[in-house]
Amino acid sequence: MILFNYLIFPGFLFSAIVGLLSGWVDRKVTARLQWRVGPPWYQNFVDILKLSGKEIILPERSKITFLFSPFLGLLSLVLAATMLGKAVIFPFQGSLGDLIVVIYLLTIPAIALILGASSSGNPLASIGVSREMKLLLAYELPFILSIIAVIVKNAGALQLGQILGYQMNFGSNIASISGVLAFLAALLCVQAKLGFVPFDAPEAEQEIMGGVLIEYSGLPLAVFKLSKAILLYVAALLLIVLFMGKDLSPLFISLKFIAILVLIILIKNTNPRLRIDQIMRFFWGPVTALAFIAVVLAMLGL
Repeated sequence: MILFNYLIFPGFLFSAIVGLLSGWVDRKVTARLQWRVGPPWYQNFVDILKLSGKEIILPERSKITFLFSPFLGLLSLVLAATMLGKAVIFPFQGSLGDLIVVIYLLTIPAIALILGASSSGNPLASIGVSREMKLLLAYELPFILSIIAVIVKNAGALQLGQILGYQMNFGSNIASISGVLAFLAALLCVQAKLGFVPFDAPEAEQEIMGGVLIEYSGLPLAVFKLSKAILLYVAALLLIVLFMGKDLSPLFISLKFIAILVLIILIKNTNPRLRIDQIMRFFWGPVTALAFIAVVLAMLGL
């Protein structure tokens, strides 16, 4: 049963399918906004399979972490997806402090990307690594503050099931001033965590030709692409658990997931790429202030 949870549902297979379909929705909506047809629903699946069969080209100065890092990031996301999925299905059977574990697991993909790219020895990858580290430092503070606001609102609960149970009894966290502010801050942080425009400086294909991913090919690149798709699913599900946990029926969870996905796509398609210094000022300034205000208002019971 444990292997089924991690490998099939709600773990690897389920999260991979939902993540790749979510990526297709992103590509399809983006295409329609640009007056293009867009790819068929199975295109992301085909891309992953095609990349998996390609030759793996190793940089001359690469180290073992170059090949190990993609799988580290994928493993952490599968664990996070399983924990969040089980919390939604069985909200009263979670483990103590599982929210902290999920937050920790969601930082590992960025760290894996930094480790892998830095071991490639490519100068453009090094620029991407520098940007990725600064991006990670920029969005983590407001992201943690927005989650602290949720913890305060839910009587200090550090368990995903307790947060969901509190919302079932007293209403969704987003149905309050502090909840709305914390959600907006968390949504912007999720956009950066996904590496989507306007926070895609570490890859920036037009500037540094993929940056952190420039030396990756074949199966390792496919794993990174799959990890990003799963992260899209996991991040949206985390926002639902933290801010919209009153109704956990499959229909309402699906509608909430689609709503968050649409918000992410709209932000991605209506903003230009920011420089890394602009990103850091944005997150350490307005977004951190927004999250801090949410914490204060949550303490005041608003």
